[in-house]
Amino acid sequence: MTTDTVTDVFEEHRPVLLGVAYRMLGRVADAEDVVQDAWLRWSGGGRTEVREPRGYLVRVTTRLAVDRLRQIKARGETYVGPWLPEPCVTDFGETVPDAAERAVLADSVSLAVLVVMESLSPLERAVFVLREAFGCPYADIAAMLDRGEPAVRQLAVRARKHVEERRPRYAADPAERRDLTERFLAAAAGGDLAGLLELLAPDARLVGDGGGKSRAPLRVLEGADHVGRFLLGAARKGVPDPSFRFLELNGGPAVLVLSGDEPDFVVQLDVADGRVRTVYVIRNPDKLRSLPAVR
Repeated sequence: MTTDTVTDVFEEHRPVLLGVAYRMLGRVADAEDVVQDAWLRWSGGGRTEVREPRGYLVRVTTRLAVDRLRQIKARGETYVGPWLPEPCVTDFGETVPDAAERAVLADSVSLAVLVVMESLSPLERAVFVLREAFGCPYADIAAMLDRGEPAVRQLAVRARKHVEERRPRYAADPAERRDLTERFLAAAAGGDLAGLLELLAPDARLVGDGGGKSRAPLRVLEGADHVGRFLLGAARKGVPDPSFRFLELNGGPAVLVLSGDEPDFVVQLDVADGRVRTVYVIRNPDKLRSLPAVR
């Protein structure tokens, strides 16, 4: 291959590689580092026997992500308060025209599913991502991970069972989520507790991630009244020079709240039966750096 061809082939597959790495790690910066390492291996030579570049690159990226995840788990770092994934802008656009495929990809990158996947082993997570999100055959996954196909099938069963037992079963229409998000934001900003309680399910939860670097609840808040009053208290304190942007993050509508031109926090809602079941608030500044912050 010429240098231009080598670059073009890699760039063609970069979105898939980032998708694999992000679902594996839940961290945009780590995913980008893994894909950069994959590029160095790809561009460094040794491609003469590569017949299927996509499969080769996914294999390399998966192995690098597994190694990175093992390193993260081995460090055993203590996180301050609840942990949420780093939010990721998702806009499949015309690249994924099939509605069913879009739904699968969106679900596999949702905050709720990524939180559950955090408790999987690195190999279980790799198998789950490759099989459930990208539909890879078991034989291909086995080759990628240097495992026998029966072992990979067992990993897939364990991972799927774990995720299905713990994932919330919310299947709201995107338009409904957007409408509820707008109404929720208006009620919170307007100090309307009654309006918030109408939108919140009785057993609503709020999961806040400040990472010890920004103010956020150190525990998951439970119950509509508790969640509603916390939100009104936070809204009264406000942020300097606030503005709002609607984005599609992790497969669903979300609100990015800016202070001036800088991201302050992200809010995303899980919705079921016309009510808000979970409020996710991400305020750790390290997790907001990759978001667009232009008004």
